[in-house]
Amino acid sequence: MASLSLEDSIALVKKHGIGFVPSYRAANEKELEAACSSAAFPLAMKVSSGQISHKSDAGGVKINIQSLDEATKVFSLMKELPGFEYVIVQPMLRGVEIIIGGKRDVQFGPTVLFGLGGIYVEVFRDYSVGICPISRKIAVEMMERLKSYPLLKGIRGQQGANLEEIVQAIMKASRLMVSEKDVMELDINPLIATPTQVVAVDARVVTGK
Repeated sequence: MASLSLEDSIALVKKHGIGFVPSYRAANEKELEAACSSAAFPLAMKVSSGQISHKSDAGGVKINIQSLDEATKVFSLMKELPGFEYVIVQPMLRGVEIIIGGKRDVQFGPTVLFGLGGIYVEVFRDYSVGICPISRKIAVEMMERLKSYPLLKGIRGQQGANLEEIVQAIMKASRLMVSEKDVMELDINPLIATPTQVVAVDARVVTGK
């Protein structure tokens, strides 16, 4: 099995209709300056490396970068990471972090996971799993099954996420897993769910090739 590059992972996710935050590639400091100008501060930076599975754990993700000077320092550190290829620079988004994942199970075939995202997915383990193809009814049930569902709806006067957009994203991930037969694992984490949209900010795809 092999992991797609970050750019190729983003392209595959976008191909199946899942929105992705504007992303700018930078392999050197000149490209970094242009990428930062396009994304605007504050911004996030993440590394693309075929040797790193969990970028956050390896120091391959940095958020809330406030200046070009800070971005340049972060870039210098990321260049030293194993298998460094380039970085992706993105504007910061605010909202509820969710995860949508996929796996090709030997017994059940393609499956999709949905849950609370970001670094908390492995801490709280608040997620649900469905067997593809996933209908709208099943996608809604997967969402409502979460203990954190009230957070998605909005609590204590806070505006919730766009629930219909979340449902559609789950169904699109299901269609991806069904149609892309060589995809063994899909990890879109996190997606940012806001009152108006659901947008992915990171993706990892593992193929059987």
